[in-house]
Amino acid sequence: MITFRPLSGAARSTGTGPLCYLLQIDDVRILLDCGSPNWSPETLDEPYPWEAYCDALKECAPSVDLVLLSHGDLQHSGLYAYAYSRWKLHAPAYTTLPVQAMARIATVEDIEGIREEQDIGEPPKPQEESSEPVDPEQRAQDEEPKPSTSRTGKCIATVEEVQNAFDIINTLRYSQPTHLQGKCQGLTITPFNAGHTLGGTIWKIRSPSSGTFVYAVNMSHMRERHLDGTVLMRGSSGGIFESLARPDVLITDAERADVTTARRKDRDSTFLDTITSTLSSRSSCLIPCDASTRILELLVLLDQHWSYSKLRYPICLLSRSAEEMLTFVRSMMEWLGGTINKEDIGEETHTRKKRRRADDDDEALGALALRFPHVQFFSDPQALLNRHSSKDPKLILAVPTSMSHGPSRNVFVDFAVVPENVILLTGRSEEGTLSRVLFDRWNALQQPEDRWDMGKIGNAIHLDGTLKLQLRSKVPLQGAELEAYLQEEKAAKEKEAARVAAAQREQQILEADADDSDSDSSDDEAEVREALGADLMDTSPDGDTDLSLHKSKRRRDEDDMDEDDWDMDDEGVTKQLLSYDIYLKGNVSKSTSFFKTSGQTQRFRMFPSTERKRRVDEYGELVDVGIWIRKGKVLEAEAETEDVKDFRKRKQLEEEAKAQQEPPSKFISTDVEVQLACKLLYLDLEGLNDGRAVKTIVPQVNPRKMIIVQASASAADVLMESCANIKSMTQDIFAPTFGETVQIGQQINNFSISINDELLKSLRMSSFEDNEIAYVSGRVVVHANTTVPSLEPLISNLTIASPAQQFIPKTLGSLPPVKLPQSALIGELKLTALKARLATVGIQAELIGEGVLMCGTGSKGSDGTISLADSVAVRKTGKGQLALEGNISNVYYVVRKEIYGLHALVAAQN
Repeated sequence: MITFRPLSGAARSTGTGPLCYLLQIDDVRILLDCGSPNWSPETLDEPYPWEAYCDALKECAPSVDLVLLSHGDLQHSGLYAYAYSRWKLHAPAYTTLPVQAMARIATVEDIEGIREEQDIGEPPKPQEESSEPVDPEQRAQDEEPKPSTSRTGKCIATVEEVQNAFDIINTLRYSQPTHLQGKCQGLTITPFNAGHTLGGTIWKIRSPSSGTFVYAVNMSHMRERHLDGTVLMRGSSGGIFESLARPDVLITDAERADVTTARRKDRDSTFLDTITSTLSSRSSCLIPCDASTRILELLVLLDQHWSYSKLRYPICLLSRSAEEMLTFVRSMMEWLGGTINKEDIGEETHTRKKRRRADDDDEALGALALRFPHVQFFSDPQALLNRHSSKDPKLILAVPTSMSHGPSRNVFVDFAVVPENVILLTGRSEEGTLSRVLFDRWNALQQPEDRWDMGKIGNAIHLDGTLKLQLRSKVPLQGAELEAYLQEEKAAKEKEAARVAAAQREQQILEADADDSDSDSSDDEAEVREALGADLMDTSPDGDTDLSLHKSKRRRDEDDMDEDDWDMDDEGVTKQLLSYDIYLKGNVSKSTSFFKTSGQTQRFRMFPSTERKRRVDEYGELVDVGIWIRKGKVLEAEAETEDVKDFRKRKQLEEEAKAQQEPPSKFISTDVEVQLACKLLYLDLEGLNDGRAVKTIVPQVNPRKMIIVQASASAADVLMESCANIKSMTQDIFAPTFGETVQIGQQINNFSISINDELLKSLRMSSFEDNEIAYVSGRVVVHANTTVPSLEPLISNLTIASPAQQFIPKTLGSLPPVKLPQSALIGELKLTALKARLATVGIQAELIGEGVLMCGTGSKGSDGTISLADSVAVRKTGKGQLALEGNISNVYYVVRKEIYGLHALVAAQN
């Protein structure tokens, strides 16, 4: 049974949001992607726009068995760290190494930007277990699920949670099949190159009972400057990659099925000309960009243009993690492609390379190609202003693309009021963001034939009017607020110190009680204090124990012990005084006996008895556990490498410096009105397939069933109509909306059974791919000594004819009827494999389209002429059946023989 449910990014939805889908194959639940929405929309309504998605993901997260991430941006991986840390999404996760690193960088950049502007709050601390008995009703109340979102309703993790979550992800290489274990045993997953982003993945999932699944979203078949196109579409020979062709279920997006993108040459030319003309006119240009994926294409393009044109204007990149991201990319050159080669390095790098010392010759060429000498890095807008004046011409790349928070939003407020400045949008972003608001305004002012989805380059527009924005920031406390904060902090520290001191005193008393059996004669005083503690210790009003009062009472009681505490009454029973006995604490002198007697059993006081244990080993040496603990720490420190030590030291220094430099601060929100006066231009540089590519690739994949996701209603209808016009294309196409569950196939019950050794020896095995297949007929027997049923051969001599068969009249001389053995061909014929096999036996074959292979077209007769009479056509029908058409000839029999050879012939026993 196959079940598919979109948690976010469903078909017939509006806007470009996060992608997250739940695919269930039999009993295995697979989470495909785990993207995060925009947490700072321009208009925030209650309930929150992301509430339904987060609730659905939170509900199913604990039951997920496998997580597959396809791209390293926020749209596909941004919420994984939060779901792992707060919602128990602890299933094994798989992705490629670049996606793991890029998703980590993008998530950290996003959450740090938000936490610098808003008070998100801290994660809930784990509750400490207590040995004291707890009321069942109270325990049930404590175990009730509590809301895990912050006080703002936003699911934003901490940096530590992000690091821990992405550290446990399993990384794979392209075309590396992985056989899963545990509950997912039997499934095989294989990643393939999807293009669009570094390490972007098409996932192939193979199930032994449900077939093959291909999850391919956000692909790009075009070769870019830093990436090759998707492997799904082979650029050299055309056609579909054989390993991904004809899957049982294809899950793909149709976001751009109704979009026609302009030619790449025109887009790049307009992009560079706009930037050059703006800088030449002493104005600046702002490009909102992401933190890890698509920014690489922009940097390579700009670096090539700067080196070729010898421009001296600065390229300013506003991002906290840009240098870390580029350092990682330089180490992952095997994942890159496109046109990054020696020509991309530039003249300056060639000259520098000649002057390098001999010990630097092992530096990778790709590392030089991605140095970007024209790019300057800044962590915040203030650092940019400190180095470059606002009047100096410069190109600014600021994160994030949505402009909903962070540097890009702060720069926009001052940037948009300058008349000749230009804002270049390279993506549409999510609904409700500032970038989407600007894009909608630009698209509305274009001519109908120049809009973004019509295949032409639009024109820049002049923005006018005002735009109300809300700016959030974190400012240090000053004056009375700072003094009040310091006083509260001092009082909190004093209270915490008092609490710690009280806890330490209580811990010492408890340890004394626990160690009374191991103490020496010098520990008698501690034992007496432990015995008297419950009755003699007083408590101060704030909850702390008055230790001095306890000591004075103890001394007074010791002085009066002989004359008061052991006085005897007339009946010989001890008086109702304080007991010094560690076994009978409190005012206890009488108690009922366990055995039923005529009267009460008298209990007399006993003097404390201390059982001293040996503190030496068998050889008389004193045992000091602390020596072994200290020695273990020394060995661990020596085992650490220099890199680990340096990293620990550097991390500790950074944390100390951050704690010292960060002053007390508060979060404020300011409403501003921006007087728009700059220019605005949109150019589609997202690197995604348009409608023409989608309508060409999907029919060639030719899936048996298809599920459309991440598409508007019009885009989904366009793709479904295009597939309906193709005769050989499947008609089982689903476009589920949010909350809708699609069920494919029927429920299949699997059973385990063992085969009898005698029956196994009689089987005729046929080879098919990596499997051995045979036809078996027998009877199921359940033995008493095992729970697994056994399949045993049929007993022919016990077969009794039915009454109807006993009275069938027989003709004189006729032979008894014999049942013919059953046979079947198992396998799926691929015409490309048949073509290659026929070429080895000297028969030429050609694919003529519509699932038809013409065989024998190059055969020559005795007179040397090509004869078409011997040609044979192999046709695959829409239902998967195979038809062999042609005249009876040698070619016919050879083709039929090779077709049989590509299948497994399974025949029953006679």
